[in-house]
Amino acid sequence: MPRAHRSAARSAGSVHGGSRDRHGRGIRGPVTGPHLPLLQTRADFFETTIGSAIDYLRGTWPDELVGLRVDVAATPEVDPARLQGTGIARWRVDHAARRITLYRVPIERLAKLHRRDEWHQRMLIESYVFRAVAELLGRDPWDISPDRYRHP
Repeated sequence: MPRAHRSAARSAGSVHGGSRDRHGRGIRGPVTGPHLPLLQTRADFFETTIGSAIDYLRGTWPDELVGLRVDVAATPEVDPARLQGTGIARWRVDHAARRITLYRVPIERLAKLHRRDEWHQRMLIESYVFRAVAELLGRDPWDISPDRYRHP
């Protein structure tokens, strides 16, 4: 008797096309879940912010920034013997090659922001870009973009 009952249950399940309908809950949802927006990593945000700041500065100083190359590295190469009291570099400027290298981890991790939101982080990153470009041009960072920080 039990075998006849089992075969009847199997034939009833095939009426639904073999789909799984456990406890009357309906068909299972997609395995991958709902479509979500792509995540933006800290590195992506850092590079995007640097790119927009450099584009702004190239528009402001087109002749002075011709041939400028900007690189992003995670951390500078540090000799532990020289680290006593000098701190960790946030950027490096190579005047001969017209190249600026910004170090993401020291800029992000060693900053003492009073609020860690996107706006404050963007301002922090832009300030380091302005300082590095000012060092390359031999100017004061406030002279690089005098109208950017004026408030009416």
